[in-house]
Amino acid sequence: MTQAIDQATVIQYLLDNPDFFQKNAGILPEMHLTSPILGKTVSLHERQMEVMRGKYKTLELQLSKLMHTAQDNKALAEKMLDWTQALLKEKNDVDMPQTLVMSLKSVFAVPDVTLRLWNVREEYSMAWFTQSVTEDIRNAVKTLKTPYCGKSDNIEALTWFTNMAAIRSTALIPIRENTDSEAFGLLVLGSPDKARFQEDMATDFLTDIGKMASAALGRLLTIG
Repeated sequence: MTQAIDQATVIQYLLDNPDFFQKNAGILPEMHLTSPILGKTVSLHERQMEVMRGKYKTLELQLSKLMHTAQDNKALAEKMLDWTQALLKEKNDVDMPQTLVMSLKSVFAVPDVTLRLWNVREEYSMAWFTQSVTEDIRNAVKTLKTPYCGKSDNIEALTWFTNMAAIRSTALIPIRENTDSEAFGLLVLGSPDKARFQEDMATDFLTDIGKMASAALGRLLTIG
């Protein structure tokens, strides 16, 4: 009586004997498989070619994705350079907040950008960037160790925008001299597109924006 052989045994035998089909080439024309692509029976060789073409297609898609990512990263780096240059060209301390905001809007195509600062020098106490900063805002920013992205509902900082009703998503970026120091400001990015700043998006780039903004705005702080 013939003993039944399970698939695992056959597979292991073929793996242990990679020259099996070379030694038994005569059986290849007799072996046929169903093609999931063509929907018909094909030879083992034709099925093997289909599998290889599928692998090559997958590799092509992965390579294309990597190339697009590299291009996006290059474009983002160029924008960061343009923004940095705009900040470096600003010589007047009092004009730095406006330059920072407007250059962010133009370089990165962010529809709405604003900021508020506190603990700045007395001569800036009546400037637009020091107004409407409540104790609640300051306390909230203290706990904000990384940028926040998400829905714009019930965010007090939205009152800093003249068109707050149109804002559907926001990014809140704390302004602090370093990761261990207390925040002295908040940079707010807004968009009418609810998908522009999503809760699950990476914030590494926004963190870099915050570091650069902090370095540029630090000159306005109270000394000592």
